[in-house]
Amino acid sequence: MKKLTKLHSLLFCGLAALTVLASCQKQSSLTSTDDSAFANAIQVSLAGTTTIATTALNGTITTTPITTTGIFIIKCYKNGDKKDSVTFASLPTAIGTYLTANYAGYTFQKAFKISTAAGAIDSYAVVINFNGKPVGLKFDASGNFVLVFEQREGHDLNDDKGWHKGGCFGNRDGEHHDTLAVTALPATIKTYFATNYPTDTLLHAAVNFDATYVVISTNKGLFATAFTSGGTFITRVQLFPHPEKHTTIAQSALPATVSTYLTGTYPAYVFNKAFVEKSSTGTVQGYVVLITANNTRIAVAFDATGTFVKNVVLR
Repeated sequence: MKKLTKLHSLLFCGLAALTVLASCQKQSSLTSTDDSAFANAIQVSLAGTTTIATTALNGTITTTPITTTGIFIIKCYKNGDKKDSVTFASLPTAIGTYLTANYAGYTFQKAFKISTAAGAIDSYAVVINFNGKPVGLKFDASGNFVLVFEQREGHDLNDDKGWHKGGCFGNRDGEHHDTLAVTALPATIKTYFATNYPTDTLLHAAVNFDATYVVISTNKGLFATAFTSGGTFITRVQLFPHPEKHTTIAQSALPATVSTYLTGTYPAYVFNKAFVEKSSTGTVQGYVVLITANNTRIAVAFDATGTFVKNVVLR
């Protein structure tokens, strides 16, 4: 009888320990503000409701509220590395310079210094808020930009695919839900171009995560112009200077060096559109690739050999 009582006690303690462990794991994966148990991740957005915008075939924009279990940036550090929270003021100056130049109007959210087991600084993981979206970026020990971390929702962390249909990153299915026919642009945007840039040729249009618009056009150069959801002008930037011909090309037609750069710098990026830039004689001068990295739209320019030139964060 004594042995049975002792065995019962051990079983009870074991079950209690398993219950506590399961509770901790659930708490970590859903509500932790820092580490996730999966993929060496850092949480950048708490569980809650957000709204995504998509377009229908007729050009109608629909906004859909969805509930997330939190958003995480993944593969931020290696097993055995040490992660220490740091203030913005303690970051290398180059990081602040890069963020100001590329993410105008951003808000700093959090940052971590990643050190090796031996104590050497390996990199920095910096999280900002940009136009209502979290962006996680990796910088090296000197503050040089390395890559934009892939983001996942909490319940997709250990899923090999890393996203689910209808979620924040559902555009990774490659079906271009955010592409809008130029003819379907709101009348206010068409009027703006007719009034301010009457010689522009409109090439491509897209609807962003927050229901704003980006329109790609040519006018002695390739330009991107952004508008609010109501069609009010926001900004205009030049993507490539003065080529004579802008020709749309397939993703598969890009130089291998372009694809390698994009995959390494923007993990899980979504391809939107690509242009080859040529002179009047047909000589290739470069390439411009439009991508979405975790719902932030970016234009990346390359020279004729496929070597990276610059990136322009559009929205």
